[in-house]
Amino acid sequence: MIDIQLLRNDGDGVAKRLATRGIDLDWPLFRELEDQRKKVQTSTEYFQSQRNALSKQIGQAKAKKDEKQVAELMAQVAEFGDKLKQMEAENAAIQAKLHEFVDAIPNLPHESVPVGDSPEQNVEQRRWGKPGKFDFAAKDHVDVGAGLGMLDFETAAKLAGARFAVMKGPVARLHRALAQFMLDVHTREHGYTEVYVPYMVSGECANGVTSLAKFRGDLFKIEERDLYLIPTAETPVTNFVRGEIVPLERLPLKYVCHSPCFRSEAGAAGKDTRGMIRNHQFDKVELVQIVHPAKSWQGHEELTAHAEAILQRLELPYRVVTLCTGDTGFASAKTYDLEVWLPGQNAYREISSCSNFEAFQARRMQARFRNEKGKAEPVHTLNGSGLAVGRTLIAILENFQNADGSVTIPAALRPYMGGMEKIARS
Repeated sequence: MIDIQLLRNDGDGVAKRLATRGIDLDWPLFRELEDQRKKVQTSTEYFQSQRNALSKQIGQAKAKKDEKQVAELMAQVAEFGDKLKQMEAENAAIQAKLHEFVDAIPNLPHESVPVGDSPEQNVEQRRWGKPGKFDFAAKDHVDVGAGLGMLDFETAAKLAGARFAVMKGPVARLHRALAQFMLDVHTREHGYTEVYVPYMVSGECANGVTSLAKFRGDLFKIEERDLYLIPTAETPVTNFVRGEIVPLERLPLKYVCHSPCFRSEAGAAGKDTRGMIRNHQFDKVELVQIVHPAKSWQGHEELTAHAEAILQRLELPYRVVTLCTGDTGFASAKTYDLEVWLPGQNAYREISSCSNFEAFQARRMQARFRNEKGKAEPVHTLNGSGLAVGRTLIAILENFQNADGSVTIPAALRPYMGGMEKIARS
């Protein structure tokens, strides 16, 4: 949630920055609500001052033992009390409308974010590794997995419908090995604390990291319960600090969590319907940092490097791009996408998004810390995939495929695979 004081004090500046996202706010509505709020506030202050003045007069009348005047003054105080209750109700209604208005506003893009309205205007920052050259026609992961007899979409469809996958044998083991490898690197080398979380969260938790009202359709809801299947471990892990004041000395907090993720993909109809690129259920190893505001941009670069380290260990070619304003997520101030090379598609595809949300999520969650002066202020939150496990599996199947249909296991994963060097059809 953006700071409402920023809207009040620098509306033009906010409007210009939101315009780069393609957002045109209903400013007349905001001004109308603000006018109503100010009128109620003025009336409340007037009635309070009048009631206070009458209270003093009551004291004086009691001192004179003028019971008639006391009764008259008490009646007037009661009348002002009723008016104050009315003002309180009106103020609550206006504040609720203001909250609803601000709740739907996306984060303001950081000044370093390139302006654009589509993914084509994202800006490449760097590349690592070179796409391999094959002396045979490279297959995509669907055909590689089918050839091995270890990636089964037909059975998955029989079980749950489209956008699910069944993995078998060494491919299922490779999927598990990837998650364990990522957790080990992030906990042993990057300083993250591993956590395990519920796979369901309340509506309040979901709204803490994004706008539930805007993105409810992307989630799977539990019938007749205020519970949603998590779209990413970011949701429960970031909510660790909801409603908390974190002691300054505890910052930064760095968590890593492996979990399944569930997404309805309501807004992705017809996109990536083949294979495992965009499924309803997939695994991720998620990185979350809760930091001092002065350290958040340093933390953003650090977190991105931690995700990159996994790709480098696995010898997977990738590039890093900065998302433009129109492609940046609702809550993010700036996002780097890591895109891994997929020879089966002859293209780079997203495998991790690393975002700095600044204080946006913290305001929604009332997550604060006490600064050096002892004053409570919002923390900054960051998160990124380190990495999406399924997409990493896809990248290995495609980049390490061989002419005979086998797949070479990257050296970094062989200890997790019992020393196995190749996956081949048995």
